[in-house]
Amino acid sequence: MTSGTSRRSTRQTQQPASRDTASRRGARSQRTGLNSRVRAWSRHHRAMARDSAYRLVRRPVASLLTMVAIAIALILPCALWLVMDSAKVLDTELDESATLTVYLSASIDEAQAMEVADTLRDRPGVAGARLVTAAEGMAEFQQALGLDDALSELDENPLPASIIVSPIDVTPQAVRDLSERLEDVGGVDEVRLDLAWLERLNRLAELGQRLTLALALLFGLGVLLIVGNTIRLAVESRRQEIEVVTLIGATHAFVRRPFLYSGAWYGLGGGLLAWAMLALGGQWLAAPVQALAQSYGASFVMPTLGVEGSATLLISSTLLGWLGSWMAVSRHLKDIRPR
Repeated sequence: MTSGTSRRSTRQTQQPASRDTASRRGARSQRTGLNSRVRAWSRHHRAMARDSAYRLVRRPVASLLTMVAIAIALILPCALWLVMDSAKVLDTELDESATLTVYLSASIDEAQAMEVADTLRDRPGVAGARLVTAAEGMAEFQQALGLDDALSELDENPLPASIIVSPIDVTPQAVRDLSERLEDVGGVDEVRLDLAWLERLNRLAELGQRLTLALALLFGLGVLLIVGNTIRLAVESRRQEIEVVTLIGATHAFVRRPFLYSGAWYGLGGGLLAWAMLALGGQWLAAPVQALAQSYGASFVMPTLGVEGSATLLISSTLLGWLGSWMAVSRHLKDIRPR
């Protein structure tokens, strides 16, 4: 009896200890590691991205109309940016033609004129200097006016020798300062420059840049409003679902995630449509624009976005869609309370 009683008491004392050990082991087995959390987080992101894309595909007409509205809002600033980018090529060509004409005194001969030209080339701010003798100047004048017979009757050449000076800095103030410095060179009679067209060009370029920036901000705000209103309707249609998941402990980040992906898909789709419209519009206008340029004896190629511009457009549109969605969801989640 004594041995049986002792064995039962030993088993009774061992059972609670084994239960405690099992419970501690079970608690350790339920702990979630960092890798598991990261995998679960990435799985949920992939699932929400697929689910939001599927919801857009299930409503193709409504989704396409929203993307078209976004594309229309993006086209105008992108088109202006292309125009300004093509104007840079014209601006570069005009900068190359921004020159000063230095007229020499009529009393100096050709050798002295060459010495003056060498002196001007060594001056700071001068990119180059080209001497035009009096005879060369008369020949160019005759060719330009077509008065060969009339001008050949002149007893002597009334045109002085001149030097065409190309400045390094073509800003109006820099060209004006260079002109004042060149007037002090010996043998120089007069320095002429026409800054009116250069100042107009700079002002037009500045106006175009500010107009492009203003339109980009304005239509960017329009994209935010379009996406925000669309996502607001989606939030209202899933209000009961949001209340249920919030009631069981879902965070705002968890609830917000599918709508953020929807906004990003809207923005990406609108960017792709805008890119396609710009490409088709450029091809449609290429022939008449080239014909107009050729009628003026110039060559012009329709500008395109290129790889960098296309990437900028798509990334910007996607970010605008994501931001508009985030603003709309964050605002409406404050009004949703589980009942």
